[in-house]
Amino acid sequence: MPYFPAGPRRSRIGADDVKAPDFDYCRPESMADALALLSLHADDAAIIAGGQSLLPILNFRLAAPELLIDIGRLDELKQVTEDDEFVEIGALVSHCDLADSPLVGRELPLLHQAIDHIAHPAVRHRGTIGGSLAMADPAAELGACCLALDGAFSIVSVRGQRWVAAADFFKGVYETALQPDEILTAIRLPKPAPGTISIFEEVARRRGDFAMAGLALVAAPNNLRIALLGVADRPVLVEQTMTLLTNNPTAVDEAVALIGTEVDPLDDPTYPPAYRRHLVQVLLRRALSRLPQ
Repeated sequence: MPYFPAGPRRSRIGADDVKAPDFDYCRPESMADALALLSLHADDAAIIAGGQSLLPILNFRLAAPELLIDIGRLDELKQVTEDDEFVEIGALVSHCDLADSPLVGRELPLLHQAIDHIAHPAVRHRGTIGGSLAMADPAAELGACCLALDGAFSIVSVRGQRWVAAADFFKGVYETALQPDEILTAIRLPKPAPGTISIFEEVARRRGDFAMAGLALVAAPNNLRIALLGVADRPVLVEQTMTLLTNNPTAVDEAVALIGTEVDPLDDPTYPPAYRRHLVQVLLRRALSRLPQ
């Protein structure tokens, strides 16, 4: 398990010093080693894999962990597998590998639709599904998809493994159910029933920009799930709208009006709450128009 001390840490930031603070670095060769390190250092450590979320945060000094634990060599977290009921995606599967997976394309087309909206190709080649979910950016696409698909996340520490439903995982902006000594290792998503239709819609200023609002819809026989991104401090299900449309699929106008009352976007001088509510209504109407009549 290579370990590289970084030398003395700087205590002051100059005007041009927009670089990561000094840190120690370790690249464990096994999950057991990674968990042992994380248990030992806990609040002073951060997990890094693709680095597409963490590195910008370090460079802007929004975080300053003393130790980075690089789990990029843990090949057991890079698999996509299935059984009769679920597809299980390892946390280190990259966005591009998800897009290239025939299994994901066949069973979870919602993810394929969403991946096209994630940043740009260079980011998608390095970024991982586990890193995106653990970062819990409220404008991220995959969290809303996992919520719409009623997924669950495997969380592991030296104390053992636990499964947390997607609905209970996201706690706020960059806040999750992960404890300091835990690693997100896998995502388990139920296989949709035959006849299920998945739709992802998003509005951004430019392709690859952070979403101003997004919607993930999974319409199964006798069941409808709708998750939103970019309109709250976390991905959210719109329970009342889901119930209305499940009971009356033709109540489009009523659902569009209702969904605008179910969201309470954060204040933003660029995109005010009223504008984001309007976007959600537009996205819902657009998604419902794509469902068979």
